[in-house]
Amino acid sequence: MADDPFENMLAQMDRAEEYADVDHGVFERLKHPERTLKVTLPVELESGEVEVFEGYRCQFDSARGPFKGGVRFHPSVTQREVEALAGWMTWKTALVDLPYGGAKGGVICEPKDLTDRDLERLTRRYTEGIRRMIGPEIDVPAPDMNTNPQTMAWMMDTYSMYEGYSVPQVVTGKPLEIGGTPGRVEATGRGVSLVTERLFEYLDRDLSDASVAIQGFGNVGSNAARLLDESGANVVATSDVTGAAYDPDGLDVAALGAHVDAGGLIEEYVAGEIRGGASTADSRWDDPDQITNAELLTLDVDVLIPAAVEGVITADNVDDLRASAVVEAANGPTTVAADEALTERDIQVVPDILANAGGVIVSYLEWVQNAQEFSWPLETVNAELERRIGSAFDKTIEQYDTKELPDLRTAAYTLALERTAKAHEYRGLFP
Repeated sequence: MADDPFENMLAQMDRAEEYADVDHGVFERLKHPERTLKVTLPVELESGEVEVFEGYRCQFDSARGPFKGGVRFHPSVTQREVEALAGWMTWKTALVDLPYGGAKGGVICEPKDLTDRDLERLTRRYTEGIRRMIGPEIDVPAPDMNTNPQTMAWMMDTYSMYEGYSVPQVVTGKPLEIGGTPGRVEATGRGVSLVTERLFEYLDRDLSDASVAIQGFGNVGSNAARLLDESGANVVATSDVTGAAYDPDGLDVAALGAHVDAGGLIEEYVAGEIRGGASTADSRWDDPDQITNAELLTLDVDVLIPAAVEGVITADNVDDLRASAVVEAANGPTTVAADEALTERDIQVVPDILANAGGVIVSYLEWVQNAQEFSWPLETVNAELERRIGSAFDKTIEQYDTKELPDLRTAAYTLALERTAKAHEYRGLFP
């Protein structure tokens, strides 16, 4: 199935196998998650009703270290999706050379329909459901779609209550006051921005004034937009579920960010409901147009950044894409068929396992600080993020150029699979 994220991930692995120095027996092991837990979560809502939710936690591979991966709250969560995301986390942590394996969690729910109290009860119930398989040296959850530092605080507190003492390093992405690290919230978006800059350097093109379209203006998309805007790039379009704002002269990223941070929607911003009195007097960003998310993907821009959900660039729309390059801020936004079409057209695609690795890099730095009971300033965290994601980008490019691989995704997978396979070979099979 083209829309099955797990099949999509397996196909990406298969494309890289012929180039990777990996024993076939080990390669077959890498296609299967170690375990997936399904939990049933009855929650008494603030309304007095009891609703039964379903959740999952998949632990994909632990050859390189403890499992690591986010938890998402979304109506579209499925077991297959969670397993695919756990696999992608495995390759991501290997590619950026962190001592982790990959995991992912999810709860099927619509957060917009739940109160804060409902979300707290659901989070605590989910944490209790998976607590036997998580822990600082076992599996370390983090925020993902529709979860945030508050969610992680509830998870950490619930786990700590059962242990009888505070265990901050059981999760990452926490508030600063309980062991979080500065720079974690914007880390994924910062990584996307850094990788986009490195890509333009590699292509010998100038990022300043380059046109950028970003599908998705959540945590990742908004931070990437802000940082690219500060770097001189021209962010011409971005979107949320209500549609996209487009202005070929460039959007006022700061004003749009302030509007969304205040709980506003993009369709309201385009309509001028908030923007009217807030825009600067000399602003050149007076009249963005409303377009659809589908139209955003086909804009004639220098770089397209899908930063929403998986499976948005497909065989059905890939021929309409006019971007010169794609930087995958979301997980799995491009299907295999679309990937092959982009490769044939010589459109560079920076794969998700590299482009959005900033979050897990800074999660690792948070985990290390918690273990040491010592914290670092923001400058140290950002410098280490830039060093690690820059090194991974350079090694991916080196693999791509020296082995004459078909695309950057294959280069990234080759590196990740070889590193994970080498760990399996050294460790062997038990018993």
